[in-house]
Amino acid sequence: MSDLFTTAPHAPLAELLRPRVLDDVIGQKHLIGPGKPLRLAFESKTPHSMILWGPPGVGKTTLARLMADCFDAEFIALSAVFAGVKDIRAAVEQAELTLAQSGRSTILFVDEVHRFNKAQQDAFLPYVEGGLLTFIGATTENPSFEVNSALLSRAAVYVLTSLSEVELDELFDRARERAQTAALAELEFDADAKARLIGYADGDARRLLNVLEQVRTAATIAGCRVATADFLQEALAADLRRFDKGGDAFYDQISALHKAVRGSDPDAALYWLVRMLDGGADPLYMGRRIVRMASEDIGLADPRALEIALSACATYERLGSPEGELALAEATIYMAVAPKSNAAYVAYNAARAFIRKDKSRPVPQHLRNAPTKLMKELGFGQEYRYAHDEPEAYAAGENYFPDDMPRVEWYKPTPRGLEQKIRDKLAHLRDLDRAALKKK
Repeated sequence: MSDLFTTAPHAPLAELLRPRVLDDVIGQKHLIGPGKPLRLAFESKTPHSMILWGPPGVGKTTLARLMADCFDAEFIALSAVFAGVKDIRAAVEQAELTLAQSGRSTILFVDEVHRFNKAQQDAFLPYVEGGLLTFIGATTENPSFEVNSALLSRAAVYVLTSLSEVELDELFDRARERAQTAALAELEFDADAKARLIGYADGDARRLLNVLEQVRTAATIAGCRVATADFLQEALAADLRRFDKGGDAFYDQISALHKAVRGSDPDAALYWLVRMLDGGADPLYMGRRIVRMASEDIGLADPRALEIALSACATYERLGSPEGELALAEATIYMAVAPKSNAAYVAYNAARAFIRKDKSRPVPQHLRNAPTKLMKELGFGQEYRYAHDEPEAYAAGENYFPDDMPRVEWYKPTPRGLEQKIRDKLAHLRDLDRAALKKK
């Protein structure tokens, strides 16, 4: 079961360069640096259940493998992509046998653990809780959403981060220095080519090494001794950035776009929009998010924002890509520079919260419709004041809430954009109400 870590003949460069000791690991110094939690776990040689959460190619599998060597424990590796409950049961049986025969504990490593459903996660939970298994899960997805709470409460979560350009530079040099990669060492790279390769990697060590392998093969075939930026452009199929339409990277980028708009930074907003479109995001999904921004963050400070957002979606539906994407960009810039107000959003949420907790209050008699004679005889609609017949077309002092409900003010317009005028108008109407109530 642990053949997940077997280095086969002619293994990929990423496997050949996998660190064999902790000090060879590049990156994650916040976890494996002196005095840091995983470094302390290695030094104490005391394993504990954990979840390693981070993007692809940052060392999750490598750390699990190093723990197997360090803790002198039986090591069983499963991939949640292929494994099921049957494989989990087999792992438990092997762990029980190992404990009985040698007294050694067992580490169960589950790669892509977020792909296990709740039933599969529950299958090994009793053995983790009982101490038969030390669980190490690796995931690219947020454990808060993908790992059930019972397992999450029994495992420490360690967040791994993308490698920096400096760390990728170090990995690049190591790949060219190692003896088993002599063919790569003979290939020279100019400064632009090296910078472009590190850009291709996008924080992913495995991607950098895989791309280096592609370049080495292409250079060998072409008889090329010096890799330039132009050569890389020909050798590599596409500049593929990390973009997962259903994963955390997607929602992180959407969050960044929304916050750039809210922060009134049109350039940053445009960056995130174009980056997501370039990465394959559905333009109409992006349009829906822009509509949401218009309602949530701009609101009545500039009602035109909603019209522009909806028009951008309609324009994209009519023109498609790439022409329609310009309308989305225009709308994004408008959202960023428009005056901001979340007053309508806050008022709506406050009203919803009140309604959910409040009782079902009847409509006051004077506000009820009276289309029939009987309803008029019952008093429906009596004493209703028709606003258009009142001074300033406003029935000062009138109550439109249920009779037994205290007056509330959920909507509080800001002093920005059109809402400044709305604010002044509401203040004037409140003055009229107070004057009318004094006369009663």
